[in-house]
Amino acid sequence: MHTTNYTDTFIAVAPDCPVTQAELPAAKAKPTVASMQFELLNDKPYTYTSDDVLFTVHALRNGIPKSEWKEARAQFFSKGQACLRASPLTKRYGFGVHSDANGRVALVPLGSKAYTAFAKDTTLNHVKAMRSARP
Repeated sequence: MHTTNYTDTFIAVAPDCPVTQAELPAAKAKPTVASMQFELLNDKPYTYTSDDVLFTVHALRNGIPKSEWKEARAQFFSKGQACLRASPLTKRYGFGVHSDANGRVALVPLGSKAYTAFAKDTTLNHVKAMRSARP
């Protein structure tokens, strides 16, 4: 079973992120991955793990009935999945992600005091979101 969860980690925005302050994903008729992840994480910080967020978005986008989630989740994580470092929130929209000691995650907007504090916190592991383009 693979996992995308981090503990005590701060994911900084990608080096090639096009914004200098966090932006909300645009509302569209069909929700995007970014808007769905944002809705889950913004409404309930430190409630979900990275695995929870990624699988929930996958299940909702693919119309998987909740009664089948347990089996579908096992199948989803039977192979490696891209973590929140590859999320459009961290690559394009300017959100960092903090994972606490239990692996629960929260969005941290670029340009906020919290973002600066997490970026300087030496007790955390630090990783950057993946670049959108190769250097």
